Amino acid sequence: MDYVRLFAPATVANVSCGFDSMGFAIDNLGDEMSFRKTTNQGVIIKEITGAKGLSLDPTKNAAGVVALAMLKKHPVAFGIEITMHKGFSPGSGLGSSAASSGGTAFGVNELLGKPFSTLELTKFAMLGEEAACGTQIADNVAAAVFGGFVLIRSYDPLDVVRLPVPEKLRLVAIHPQIEVKTKDAREVLPKEVPLKTAVTQWANVGGLVSGLFTNDYTLISNSLTDVIVEPARKHLIPHFDQVKSEAIKGGALGAGISGSGPTIFALCEGDDIAQNVHQIIENTYKDKGINYHIVISKINTEGVKILEQK
Repeated sequence: MDYVRLFAPATVANVSCGFDSMGFAIDNLGDEMSFRKTTNQGVIIKEITGAKGLSLDPTKNAAGVVALAMLKKHPVAFGIEITMHKGFSPGSGLGSSAASSGGTAFGVNELLGKPFSTLELTKFAMLGEEAACGTQIADNVAAAVFGGFVLIRSYDPLDVVRLPVPEKLRLVAIHPQIEVKTKDAREVLPKEVPLKTAVTQWANVGGLVSGLFTNDYTLISNSLTDVIVEPARKHLIPHFDQVKSEAIKGGALGAGISGSGPTIFALCEGDDIAQNVHQIIENTYKDKGINYHIVISKINTEGVKILEQK
């Protein structure tokens, strides 16, 4: 194979109670990326469209960092040229750098003849996250690479657990057109958490995992509660409380901050409720004087998808 073009999905991380440990992939929002073998060794980022301010220097770009690390681990006689179209903006809370990093790990692996496992691809993609936001976070990139819902059971050693996705589960997400940088969002987090609060949080994680396995939408709804991170971050997102409240009144199972924000996500049972919540969220935000984008989607159970190869 000399060329591959693929779709790398956007992702929702944390999923309310699962800070840095849970995430899922979005079906109809993400980046389109292409990877081509070149006669000269090394990595070239030829073009980035759809977003401004991203470096073409492979040592300073998340995708380039991932590709260089993979070629160092698995040396070959050719180089790789990367082009990408960003389907959503950096700083959205929807895993922009994770889509680039996970897509690159997948695409480069294809051109190398698939020497690396899915778990190893996730580890490479985490290097891109470190380049983009200063931390080797796995929840977004694992969701992009594995697809579906994932649980990061352990970081040392890395252990990613794929969770089942109930058939009727749907996503509605609103992205206010402001930027919340991951580094800034992490700075407002509490350094210590009371034991009682921690017990509530990990009980909700257990409930959410159980709800996904048993298709118990009521249990999923009851578990989509974040008592640690959301209270510390929600002031960074205009009108968060109102959007969340109205979404739940409209039938959403729950709502919360996607990643570090500013995107607000809501999970719903079935298309009809999702459509209703979509309309309610739009009605809530349309007079706020802030540009926004709303997405309604199934959960992407495949992860990165090949669109063309030759």
